[in-house]
Amino acid sequence: MTEKKQYTLLGADGKPYLSDEKGTIGGNSKLKIYGTMDCYSANRAVKQGTYQKVRVFFKDEATAIAAGYRPCGHCMREKYKRWKKAMEAGEVWNG
Repeated sequence: MTEKKQYTLLGADGKPYLSDEKGTIGGNSKLKIYGTMDCYSANRAVKQGTYQKVRVFFKDEATAIAAGYRPCGHCMREKYKRWKKAMEAGEVWNG
């Protein structure tokens, strides 16, 4: 019998849990940033070999936002601009 692969994702509470499904959003736990799985900035850091210690994954964008993460300024530029504007206005960011 083949053992089913499980993935460690972060929940809305910011705590890790095991999932049978891969995450759709990647993140940086040190900077509390989330972005696409093909983000060039994150992939460059992975290739440098230092990013794996702070790399986290989320089921979806809503979960990343609920966990207190903000959009990446590289791969999610428009969402980042809206997040920044909301922060400057003292508003709550909800995507």
